[in-house]
Amino acid sequence: MTAGNRIVALIPARGGSKGLPRKNIRLLGGKPLIAYAIEVAQASELIDRVIVSTEDAEIADVAREFGAEVPFTRPAELAGDNSPEWQVWQHAVRYLQAEDDGSQLEVLVPMPPTSPLRAVEDVDACIRLLQEGDADMVLTVTPSSRSPYFNMLVCNQDGYVHPAIQPATPIHRRQDAPPVFDGATVAYAVRPEFVLNAEYIFDGKVKAVVVPAERALDIDTELDFKLAELMIGQSLYAGLAESARPLSV
Repeated sequence: MTAGNRIVALIPARGGSKGLPRKNIRLLGGKPLIAYAIEVAQASELIDRVIVSTEDAEIADVAREFGAEVPFTRPAELAGDNSPEWQVWQHAVRYLQAEDDGSQLEVLVPMPPTSPLRAVEDVDACIRLLQEGDADMVLTVTPSSRSPYFNMLVCNQDGYVHPAIQPATPIHRRQDAPPVFDGATVAYAVRPEFVLNAEYIFDGKVKAVVVPAERALDIDTELDFKLAELMIGQSLYAGLAESARPLSV
């Protein structure tokens, strides 16, 4: 990493979790879950600084142990089950801008610790795509195995089901449906002024980087955690031939 405060990785890690208690510091492959995000951010040559936003003293200690900064304590009202992550980003941007009078921060790179299989190239691809154009934000996606045009259904008032989006002509094979993607929590790259002035990710111009499904695993349940353990233990996600790529039509 280089010195400075121009591109800052933000790792949001609150202490509470209903699905997996204390998951952000639960050991995965011999080290705390949050350590994976910290290490990838540190390995990026584009990121200048790695900070963790948490209200939890134990998480803060673990983060510092692995080399991240914890320059502030997240307010309790931003650490509840229903606290919007967007407001956590806003809080971090305001802190960083107040710290240096807003003269340096150009890109915020949120990296939730729940995607431990991310690669450095996934993160860097988001940053580069944001820097290359006029987008307000870049996020990561992965090809979806389900399609609202084909095998995702809704039920009408009469109890009959039909595709969530009904195409003009019937689609008989999933391969013939328009490509759709699942949002991934691998990485984001966002301009600080957009974070402060918007209320929702899609309020602005948003682009995407496509990452392979193997690196997009988001740990939310015990099954997710077991799957991550298996993949890390057998290196099933390492060295994949498929690279992160900008999403385009």
